Amino acid sequence: MQLKHLVLSVFLFSITIQAQKKLSVDLIVSNAKIYTVNKNFETAESFAVKDGKILAIGTSAEINKKYTSKNNINGAEKFIYPGFYDAHTHFYNFGMNLQRVNLRDTQSFKEVVDKVVAFQKEKNLDFIQGRGWDQNDWKVKEFPTKEALDNYFPDTPVALTRIDGHAMLANSKALELAGITVKTKVEGGQIEVKDGKLTGILIDNPMELVFNIIPKPKRATQIQALKDAQKEMFNYGLTTINEAGLEKETIDLIDSLQEENVLDINVYAMVLATKANVDYYTQLGIYKTDKLNVRSFKFIGDGALGSRGACMHDEYSDKHKHFGAMLSSISEIKQIARQIADSDYQMNSHAIGDSANTVLLRVYKEVLAGKQDRRWKIEHAQVLREEDFDYFKLGIIPSVQPTHATSDMYWAEDRLGKSRIKTSYAYKKMLDKAGLVALGTDFPIEEVNPMYTFYAAVARKDLKNHPEGGFQMENSLTREETLKGMTIWAAYSNFEENEKGSLEVGKWADFTIFDNDLLTEDIDAIPFVKPANTFIKGKQVK
Repeated sequence: MQLKHLVLSVFLFSITIQAQKKLSVDLIVSNAKIYTVNKNFETAESFAVKDGKILAIGTSAEINKKYTSKNNINGAEKFIYPGFYDAHTHFYNFGMNLQRVNLRDTQSFKEVVDKVVAFQKEKNLDFIQGRGWDQNDWKVKEFPTKEALDNYFPDTPVALTRIDGHAMLANSKALELAGITVKTKVEGGQIEVKDGKLTGILIDNPMELVFNIIPKPKRATQIQALKDAQKEMFNYGLTTINEAGLEKETIDLIDSLQEENVLDINVYAMVLATKANVDYYTQLGIYKTDKLNVRSFKFIGDGALGSRGACMHDEYSDKHKHFGAMLSSISEIKQIARQIADSDYQMNSHAIGDSANTVLLRVYKEVLAGKQDRRWKIEHAQVLREEDFDYFKLGIIPSVQPTHATSDMYWAEDRLGKSRIKTSYAYKKMLDKAGLVALGTDFPIEEVNPMYTFYAAVARKDLKNHPEGGFQMENSLTREETLKGMTIWAAYSNFEENEKGSLEVGKWADFTIFDNDLLTEDIDAIPFVKPANTFIKGKQVK
């Protein structure tokens, strides 16, 4: 009997010693198919997380032999991906839009007006704001005019921004408060006048006159907007967003909320490239925390294609003698580009029309001559001339939004004609030249859902499976390329590839868990799959 007790004691002691040899970690994920998106695009089964970072990754047997945790996830029949990036967003504005009247998917201007009237009855605001209308979705595809808004709101200013953010319909009260008359002149855009009267339509730079009179939102409203926006990101598996154009005040607010752990979302903030901002941040230098990365400027080259503000070499096919417009002179662009080039910051430039792309790509080449690994980006790069694609061989990164192609495909050829459309939304061609593409949505212009991005990049179809066979499929991306564009390539474009973008030892444990394999699932089912869980730095946020 004593011998049996001795043997049992030795056995239990041995198990205790083995357990003590295992390292305690914060989280272990096992038995999953993990797309690491590392250099070789390898898969794994398990990883261990300590202090928010991946400590080890491999088979379930390997991880469970060496590590123990009170927090374990059995990923059986689950698929895990690095946390998704959205490489071009308007995160803050998205949150603020949740506090305003939503005009997306309206089918007529009457529906727009009805929504504004209902919204005002509920909110009773001193200044009504809305966003999301698109005349291309209406039976009458012309810009609306302000008369109906004047009838309903003669004493309340109203400003309704088009879906692309490059056009606005303002009522007479808003125009009056902004000091806009038929004689007002603003470079870099248009104040529409017909029959000697203002129509209420403002395109690009003149919109600022109205924005300047809109009452500043209360801090509590801004905080709620950011929290609401973050919740939406996590619901879709987004863990890092590239915010395209912020003022210092908003960056400071985001930074403070991240420090207080009110915000967990990772933000790569492009500072709006005003002279004051460029002067301040180039002197400050790169500002980086575990959640915030401020190292780039957002420069706006031209307008949007839908509102015919994109700057073209030749006239619009559907508007005689109209070319769109650059929003700054070439000399001004070169001056600001040189200042940024002399710092450690990136310049990320909105360029949609082929002329705008030519100008920005030439300026990049000129000011970056002799400078290595600067990773400057062209945001959108929608319409290019054939001879301009080679600029992307110079280390310039195309940051593109696949759902723009599937949203614009119904009318883009009307704007561009049969020749120019062939070198538009050419993501595969840019990938072949640059070696990578950073993928995003430009929300709230497009929907947040990154699965729409995945589907549009691969299938080149809308959510109704149109067109059959896909839109200009020679420029579709493979599933692997698309996943890289939403993870490691986007991280690289931010100088973040050593800390995020793939699931590897030493990187942050930002990941998302799906019930579906995005690499093999029926492609037409992709838009309808959603993540089960989202984690940032090992912390579950969905």
